[in-house]
Amino acid sequence: MKGLAAKVTKGLNIGSLVVAADNSGARICRITGVKGGKTRKGRQGYAKIGDHVKVSVRKGDPKMKGEVFDAVVIRQKKPFRRLTGERVAFVDNAVALLKDDKGNPKGTQIKGPISKEVGDRWPFINKIAKMVM
Repeated sequence: MKGLAAKVTKGLNIGSLVVAADNSGARICRITGVKGGKTRKGRQGYAKIGDHVKVSVRKGDPKMKGEVFDAVVIRQKKPFRRLTGERVAFVDNAVALLKDDKGNPKGTQIKGPISKEVGDRWPFINKIAKMVM
């Protein structure tokens, strides 16, 4: 997986509720785990922008409710710093659900902007995004 071109701060804890920003049928999801996250032993994991996470669907399509999916964090409220010196923060915390481990998205379009760092790391999500910031 490609590294990020920014110093991203910890934005989301395990258990955080996030918006599903794609048209897969889910509306609200809860982060249940971070894939490939590195923390000290005994410390709770956290997710940041561009991370591969496990989410449980809380609200949305009745068939999807309670199911667990892979997802990518595409927006976070907590500001993070790009290498150019600018700080970037979004209005909400959002994820895009994935079909498989290769990074193919479950939905066909993403509502709202995604971060440039996410587009570099996940090219399939970059293709269906309307706006990249």
